[in-house]
Amino acid sequence: MSEHTYDLIVIGGGPGGYVASIRAAQLGLSVACVEKEPVLGGTCLRVGCIPSKALLESSHHYETARRHFADHGIRVGEVEVDLPAMLKRKERIVAGLAAGVNGLLKKNKIARHTGIGRIAGEGKVVVSNLDDETVLRARHVVVATGSRSAPLRGVRLDGDRVGTSTEALSFPEVPEHLIVIGAGIIGLELGSVWLRLGAKVTVLEYLDRILPGTDGEIAIEAKKIFEKQGFEFRLGAKVTSAEAKDCSCVVEAEDMAPMDCDRVLLAVGRVPNTAGLGLENVGIELDERGRIPVDALFRTSARGVYAIGDVVPGPMLAHKAEEDGVACVEGIVTGHGHVDYSLVPGVCYTNPEIGAVGRTEEELLDGGVDYRKGVFHFRANGRAHSMGQSDGRVKVLADAKTDRVLGVHIIGPHAGDLIAEAAAGMAFGASSEDLARLCHAHPTLAEVLKEAALAVDGRAIHS
Repeated sequence: MSEHTYDLIVIGGGPGGYVASIRAAQLGLSVACVEKEPVLGGTCLRVGCIPSKALLESSHHYETARRHFADHGIRVGEVEVDLPAMLKRKERIVAGLAAGVNGLLKKNKIARHTGIGRIAGEGKVVVSNLDDETVLRARHVVVATGSRSAPLRGVRLDGDRVGTSTEALSFPEVPEHLIVIGAGIIGLELGSVWLRLGAKVTVLEYLDRILPGTDGEIAIEAKKIFEKQGFEFRLGAKVTSAEAKDCSCVVEAEDMAPMDCDRVLLAVGRVPNTAGLGLENVGIELDERGRIPVDALFRTSARGVYAIGDVVPGPMLAHKAEEDGVACVEGIVTGHGHVDYSLVPGVCYTNPEIGAVGRTEEELLDGGVDYRKGVFHFRANGRAHSMGQSDGRVKVLADAKTDRVLGVHIIGPHAGDLIAEAAAGMAFGASSEDLARLCHAHPTLAEVLKEAALAVDGRAIHS
């Protein structure tokens, strides 16, 4: 058993962990990063954000060639799906980016230890793998172990026919009928992939709406658009069981007849990866949702132990974990670190995309906030029409007295990119007047944000 000493040990090599490691190294600390998987990047890079976006892009091209090329005056023969080639492309992208992360750790002289990290006492982490155990010691330990797919009682995961997002990224063939349990971002993104490739997709959602947490007006419009694409939604569906039977599956829900399908995707959220970390060895107790309680500087109740990303409260998003990582290690070194969780943007990469930052209209109503609203539709935007993507709208919510922007919600082409302007403006206290007065290039999709900001004061030009 070997032993090594560092200034900082980071348990987890995902977006939060490897970014925290790099920032700490930039600040002059000697750093060790512990990751149980042979490939760095965490769930996001290996079996989450990146591979799902690769498949979304490929399936979008297929659907465009099959359904929309003729609108552009492009004639093609029969378009076919080469699923093995599509999956190999996804794997190449993941491998390339993972190699890039590994290179960043080497560049910053960060020691990498492959295995399961367990806190064995104050300043002590034991890394276990198939060959041996290694003892690491440091004054500071950061837990960045991410999250995993949430289970659902009655759903029997078999890693094949009934699976999570991990399995849905690598189906060996296009299902004839895919049932998605959960109408959140993950379910709708992966449902979109297989719908475009030819599957019938039925989404069962316990709530009476899709996209929980999204602004209600945007979610209603999204449902209408997705139904036109071919999604079948069954809301208020409490799933009681799902299991594989030979080469098919049976899903049951209250007040519904049993449904047969080829495959089932369970996508009802995520839960923190906190089991087996040895937290009890340093007296750390989890909250009611299995998360690690931390203070504003990400310090846990144990001296020298910090936690970031999906294992602590806040949105379970890769970019939030990255911001946590930077703020955490800057707090360790300088005593100062901060993340404004009210300004963490969220994106759903369906078509059209959905992007949001700040508070929803429902949150403002519930909080008794006096606000004004401006809405502008992409159907009045020249760039959107030239792209053939004119569905959707931008919604700007501003304080009725100060005009400060409180929330921006977008459903439309490239919403994930457009929301960055709103996030930047809000971070510096922008008013709707500020957004409206900015000169936006023409023709661009960003003009819709400008018009929505003008609409807050009833001054939209093109409506």
